[in-house]
Amino acid sequence: MSVRLDDMDRKILTELQTDASQSLDEIARKVGSSKTPVWNRIRKLREGGVIGAQTVRLDPEALGFEACFFVLIRTSEHEAEWQRAFLQALQERPEVQEAHRLAGDIDYILKVRVKNARAYDAFYQALISEVRVYNVTALLSMEEIKSTTALPL
Repeated sequence: MSVRLDDMDRKILTELQTDASQSLDEIARKVGSSKTPVWNRIRKLREGGVIGAQTVRLDPEALGFEACFFVLIRTSEHEAEWQRAFLQALQERPEVQEAHRLAGDIDYILKVRVKNARAYDAFYQALISEVRVYNVTALLSMEEIKSTTALPL
């Protein structure tokens, strides 16, 4: 279902991306509207699938998750059963924050957040015990320069 967005929808979405905990009154004031029309637009955007689940962003380092690895995976397996097992293994691991299937030399890239290198090794050992992979390269992020979920509306 395609949803047509106008300037007011974009303003509302920008405010929600900035801080979804704002009250309807705050959002309405910032976008130059009143509460009821803003609420109706938000409801329609949810129903149209533009707005998904609302969550809270936690600070990983404040919670002791100091290591972020980008894991590049190459596989020689491309059968449906292998893919099912691989995807299930990824879904069951809370350390995997993102997983993408790629075009090119690398088949998959994972963003894995763990407390330290030892925790990454435990993750790695568990993953390769469940699914066969051809090559795994782990890249440790030394510094997070930019991280956002906001789309450029």
